[in-house]
Amino acid sequence: MSSDKATRASGRATISDVAKHAQTGKTSVSRYLNGEQHLLSDDLKQRIELAIQQLDYRPSQMARSLKGGQTRLIGLIIADITNPYSVHVMRGIEAACRQHGFTLLVCNTNNEVNQEQHYLQLLSSYRVEGIVVNAVGMREDALSMLQQSMLPMVLIDRKIPDFACDVVGLNNHEATTTATEHLLQQGFEAILFLSEPIGTVNTRLERLHAFRQTMANHPDLSAEQAETPLNDAEKLETVLQTFNTRHRGMRKAVISANGALTLQVARAMRHLGMQWGNDIGLLGFDELEWAELAGVGITTLKQPTYQIGHAALELLVQRIQGMDAPVSEQLFSGELIVRGSTQR
Repeated sequence: MSSDKATRASGRATISDVAKHAQTGKTSVSRYLNGEQHLLSDDLKQRIELAIQQLDYRPSQMARSLKGGQTRLIGLIIADITNPYSVHVMRGIEAACRQHGFTLLVCNTNNEVNQEQHYLQLLSSYRVEGIVVNAVGMREDALSMLQQSMLPMVLIDRKIPDFACDVVGLNNHEATTTATEHLLQQGFEAILFLSEPIGTVNTRLERLHAFRQTMANHPDLSAEQAETPLNDAEKLETVLQTFNTRHRGMRKAVISANGALTLQVARAMRHLGMQWGNDIGLLGFDELEWAELAGVGITTLKQPTYQIGHAALELLVQRIQGMDAPVSEQLFSGELIVRGSTQR
């Protein structure tokens, strides 16, 4: 097999191969590839074009981007890629990336803080032009790396304490107030706000605060709060059973702080023989594809996840392009989708 045929078979033709095949130098081929064809004779342009076609030469976009000082890469560090919220947010980010000619590199931390620093280092080595972060609760070393990187950055959903950065997410106070008032209007007398361990996650803190604030206007009613790890089914069932027993004879409801937890709550209720809509009310943050199909349907607080992701990337692009306005917090309103789980 000739060297040209071997090159075509491997798909690894280099700029040197093209130059040799076209009987010219690498400088002329570089000019052809970089849009400087006016500097070349017609005969030379034809030879280079033919060589590229015959060798199936494909220039390295990464190498060309690095040479030009722009990689056109955006990094996304996301807390949990299995969460439907994260998937829909990522769709919005990716769509905006395509519109602006960027490629998205996705890093899933799986809610493990030790992965955040690893991915920050990895994205830095790829010389991304900006980062979108769905923070888990970063440690000091990861925070320090973020601050020192000086990379344009936008946070989604979760803020980082003492870190000045643009944030895009849900208006948690408004959404939780809307959800809680809906339950009150439906005549529920005892309401449990259920979340994963809150820690310093601002979204959970803001939703809990809004719940307590709304319930404080109704001192005659019962307002409770509990925290349970996402995958601790036994503890979750104990919390639900205790709440149900303590308020026997009253109209009771549970607010679940996110979609992943809502699924676990629905499973626990089914295992305990509780029927949402009849025995107990259930309202969950995040719209889920199965929510309308589960029993009488589960009421949800739908977040505009696609729009949140799209807006975050738009804001990041503005920062990349040099916008030096003060950091901002862009909040979106949610939509309450009422189903049988909270109706009389």
